[in-house]
Amino acid sequence: MSIASTANPPRVGAAVEPAAHEDRTAFSFLLVAGLFFVVSGLVAIIIAAKLQMPTLLGNVSWLTYGRLRPIHTNGMLFGWLLAADMGLCYYLVPRLCGVKLWSEKLGLATLALWIVIILGAVVTLAMGMNQGLEYAELPLWLDVLVTLAWVMFGVNIFGTIATRKYTQMYVSLWYIMAAILWTAFVYIVGNFGTLFTSGVNQANLNWFYVHNAVGLIFTPLGLALGYYYIPKAAETPLYSHRLSMIGFWSLAFVYVWTGAHHMLHGPISQWLQTVAILFSVMLMIPVWTLVWNFLATMKGQWHQLQDNVPIKFLMAGTVFYLLTCFQGPMHSLRTVNAIVSKTDWIVGHAHMAVLGAFSFFAVAGAYYSVPRMLGTRLHSQKMANASFWLWLIGGLSFFVSLWIGGFLQGLQWNDPSIPFIDTVKFMAPFWTVRLLGGTLMFVGILLFFWNLLMTYTGRHERPAVS
Repeated sequence: MSIASTANPPRVGAAVEPAAHEDRTAFSFLLVAGLFFVVSGLVAIIIAAKLQMPTLLGNVSWLTYGRLRPIHTNGMLFGWLLAADMGLCYYLVPRLCGVKLWSEKLGLATLALWIVIILGAVVTLAMGMNQGLEYAELPLWLDVLVTLAWVMFGVNIFGTIATRKYTQMYVSLWYIMAAILWTAFVYIVGNFGTLFTSGVNQANLNWFYVHNAVGLIFTPLGLALGYYYIPKAAETPLYSHRLSMIGFWSLAFVYVWTGAHHMLHGPISQWLQTVAILFSVMLMIPVWTLVWNFLATMKGQWHQLQDNVPIKFLMAGTVFYLLTCFQGPMHSLRTVNAIVSKTDWIVGHAHMAVLGAFSFFAVAGAYYSVPRMLGTRLHSQKMANASFWLWLIGGLSFFVSLWIGGFLQGLQWNDPSIPFIDTVKFMAPFWTVRLLGGTLMFVGILLFFWNLLMTYTGRHERPAVS
């Protein structure tokens, strides 16, 4: 395909030939991420069922809600999504640079260490070894291994970019390089800096980490995928490079200051609350520039939604991203925050960001890239299409039920005449819808992983993608 002005920057001289990519690291990361996706999804179904049936699985300590919940969150964030993003970075960065991956051996060693980290997380969290900080539950020795693995990943990506044959760096490379640097800072603050603080200061650092884990880790990586795969899958040029740079630099400036909006009406200074509100509202700038860029790129190509599965996932992910980033600024307003803070509304909002927006981008990237890595066709387009509808219908059921239930829950919490236990009973129907929607999503996860696995095992039986 000829989209040199988008995902293939101008080359240095006409004699530059495309590199022959091995993609062993990229595919291996995606396959392992898909497996962890299945396991994390199964754990999610169990804990959702426990909200309805608290005695489910008895009193076995490692099967209690308090043990399984951090396994699920860390599994989804680091076992599935971050691993999938890393695998897709290993795929697209060499192609945007016109060279092979700097070191396949280093990439596979990074994967081996990542598997050790995820398995170590499952074992330690199941044993109750938990630091008690949101998204930072892992013991210190695993935090050290995560940091080491991230350094290995960064060296490989920056090494590839340093040896590139293309002078112009496409916006996806900007987002990926920034994500590597931001992740290093955010992860170290959230998992090491918090150990040297306490009280309100620790809470402030923890929410800096929690919010920026989404905003400065998964957001730039997810947007990098969107900027690459939308033009590629649709075979059309990106609408505006200038707009992509506006979105990038405004995100870099705005997002880092927003974490404190999770502590409004809490024991932190008013000026910090106000700063968090101001920058949260300013998030609409990078969000709208990006969404407009993505949607405008699809001008004249909307008919592809009928048969192009990656485009379906990418466009649905774009809409989910817009909704997520509209909710965030609204949640930061003091009047709204007084209702929805700490309710199930927040749970629906967080799941839409991770499973609705960025997982949709990652799945689209996998569906597009894996057949090209293997020189074959996807095992089943029908199965891929089914996974999309299961995810979309299940996800909307999940998210919307918690938005509605959580808002009403918050109104009840603000009424001192309503006993707290009554607010818990009130949520039961909404949790039922959450369980049903989550089950549909889990079936979609199974179809996605099976499709990738069968694409690999049957790669010699289908002709290569041209």
